Amino acid sequence: MQHLLPQQKYATIIDNIDHAMIVIDEDDSIILFNAAAQLYTGLSEKSAINKPFFSCFKTQPTLCDIVRTSVDAGRSFSTHETIILQADNMQPRQVTVNVSPFFSTTDTLQGAIIILHDLTRVRNLEKAVRYADRSTMIDAMAAGLAHEIKNPLGGIKGSAQLLELELAGNNELLEYTQLIVRESERVNRIIEDLLNLSRPRETTTELLNITILLDEVIMLQNSAAKDRGITFKVQFDPSIPEIPGDRDLLTQLFLNLLKNSCEATPDHSTISIATKIDSEYHLKLSGSRPTPMVQISISDQGEGISAAELEKAFTPFYTTKLSGTGLGLPICQKIVTDHAGQMNFSESAEGGAKVKVSLPLFNSIATASSSKRNQS
Repeated sequence: MQHLLPQQKYATIIDNIDHAMIVIDEDDSIILFNAAAQLYTGLSEKSAINKPFFSCFKTQPTLCDIVRTSVDAGRSFSTHETIILQADNMQPRQVTVNVSPFFSTTDTLQGAIIILHDLTRVRNLEKAVRYADRSTMIDAMAAGLAHEIKNPLGGIKGSAQLLELELAGNNELLEYTQLIVRESERVNRIIEDLLNLSRPRETTTELLNITILLDEVIMLQNSAAKDRGITFKVQFDPSIPEIPGDRDLLTQLFLNLLKNSCEATPDHSTISIATKIDSEYHLKLSGSRPTPMVQISISDQGEGISAAELEKAFTPFYTTKLSGTGLGLPICQKIVTDHAGQMNFSESAEGGAKVKVSLPLFNSIATASSSKRNQS
């Protein structure tokens, strides 16, 4: 086992801290800029180290005021409200700030330690948990309702089919019996969707190439998209290893999300599908380091989704479509939850909606870790 020198160990610890840590000296120059700080600000360590803090963050006047106030007063200062951290080509990040001056043994000011705590991720996680809890709450209701309706529905459809035989040749009356059969089948499909929400399904987990799976999903949707002049722009990370999942359920998930994007976006527009290692979320497994997540994003150029609509989007039977059942997104949420993942919606750079699905890499990571331990 390789032993780290104390200085290397401290540097490793600081880089593994989940909060952004920036340390400045008595001349306000940055002398430490950990990995989380680079992620939060969009600045690299190389471009920040030994540079004046107030020059690097001149576009963040609130942050600069907080740091200046703390340093001038020589005491710790924390914000009780969030500030918006804006970086080029990055989504705005909500953070709280804690600044602590540090002194030498002779009480001479040596600089300050600035900690940025990201609340964006916390609030996204809270939202995802709220959606998952909402889905769990309706499970018992959905199961009971589905079974109560399904049994008499079968009798209605069967009676209508028998009546069709009796009315052979009477086209006018046959239209009514055929309507009963068609509507019975439509209601039955809704009931099946409800049952998919409520009944536990044992997933068949295998290692999947997410790029191949998404290519197949795009192929299934390509014909309908071409008829409307919609093109798919893909940006897949080829270095992503295989991820564990149920092929049928993940295909259903991404086909549903891609179909939603196609329906929301105007003719002759572009839908972007991308994959990457998610820098926002990690899955913590017992006895192991946090596991990276794979992020799959789908962005359209439609009207987007308002905050009010998003709050209702995962409620069964809520839909903005004339012919929708309102069960598509709750089912998608259940599939993501069953895979220990996260799903979030936001505005896309193109002005429409962007859905991000984060799925864990834990099987492949766990296997690799186990192999290394066995070789040690």
